[in-house]
This record gives sequence, structure tokens and C-alpha cells, in this order.
Amino acid sequence: MISRLADAVVPVFGRLDVTTDAGSGPIAGSVIIANHTSLSDPAIVLAALHRLGTEPIVLTAAGLWHVPLLGRVLTREGHIPVHRHDPRAAQALHEAQAALTAGRSVLLYPEGGLPHRKGVREAPPRPFHPGLFHLAHATGAQIVPVGQAGARALASGSPLEQVARLLTAPLRRPRLHVHIGGPLRLDSEQTQAQALALTHSALAQAWHTSARQIGAPVLLTGR
Repeated sequence: MISRLADAVVPVFGRLDVTTDAGSGPIAGSVIIANHTSLSDPAIVLAALHRLGTEPIVLTAAGLWHVPLLGRVLTREGHIPVHRHDPRAAQALHEAQAALTAGRSVLLYPEGGLPHRKGVREAPPRPFHPGLFHLAHATGAQIVPVGQAGARALASGSPLEQVARLLTAPLRRPRLHVHIGGPLRLDSEQTQAQALALTHSALAQAWHTSARQIGAPVLLTGR
């Protein structure tokens, strides 16, 4: 339901285009990774994946389960809460592993949280947390990089700025782009550092494709 809702709502706020590398696209049981730049980008990514016939389980901030009604929907659809800086954080990876084993695709944000930068400029993904490495090695699942650009034009900055951008978005109709990169699998001989460098590079390429498609001004770092 959340994926379908995202696909219906996102076009109200912006012009979403989706591209893929030749022959690429998530298959059942994939680990999908996306760059995280704004509170709005999960909806954009879910809308794009829905257009490609994929409705993944999402690893997302546990605080969303405290939002009235939303928490029930997230639980019902099998999404996974991530308790950051908490002993329960590892539980999210166990639940994600179970979902992959059952043939579901899982969407996660390997950067962890949102960047602490101002403005709407795009920037490459920040360093990854090691959870992606552990999940991919435990399951052998393929990894699909999904780069998105334009989300910061919908929601970024201070709370007041985010509200202002969302309220004016239906009039501005900013360009939004999601690019699905080619899938990759980690080699069992790779170290954690090598694996994270490989997946980070793949996501950065997918992001750069999206940023180039919308002609977005780009920062050199992802802070």
C-alpha cells in the first residue's frame, strides 16, 4: 500500500522520471541500496520501484512507528524498524535477512542518516555503515544501487524551510530522477573495506546519472 500511495502522491509534487542500466532492475530477493538526502526521498524511491513492479521491505527509522496509524501500517506490511545507537540495532539485520530468505527485496540506506548540509544542491553519497556488508555476506543476495536526485528540492533545510518547499512543490513541479544501476554481488574473498568501496562506487555512479539527468548543481562532498 505504501509503495502504491507513493507512486500516486509523488507526481503531485514533482516530475518523476525513472531510468535503468540496460537489462538491470531489482529481482526478488535483492538488497536495494539508495542514497539518502532528504525526508522525501524514500517516497520518491518507492514510487520509482513501484513503476518497475518492485515493492520492497524498507529498513527505516524506528521513530516512524510512533506516528499514529503509520506505525500500524508499517508493521502490517512487514517494514523493519532501525533503532540507531541502541542494542536493538542488530535486530534489523536479522529481520532483513529473514525477509531476503523468504524471497522479498529489502531497501536500505547504507549512509545511515541524513546529511547535515544546507541548500538544495546534490552531493555524492557519504561513507557507508557496515550493515550492508554483513547482510550481503550472510545472504549472498545481489545488491542493486538506486541513485536519486531532486529530493532536496521537495524537503530540505530547517523544519520551516521543509514545510515551505513541500507546500510550494505542486506549483514549482521540480524535476525528480531515479536511476537503477546494474546489480552486483560481493566476492566472499573481499574485505569489508573493499566491499563497501565497491558498493559505494556503484551507488555514486547511479546518483551521478540521476543528478546529470535533472541538471542539478552538485557539491563535491556529501556532508
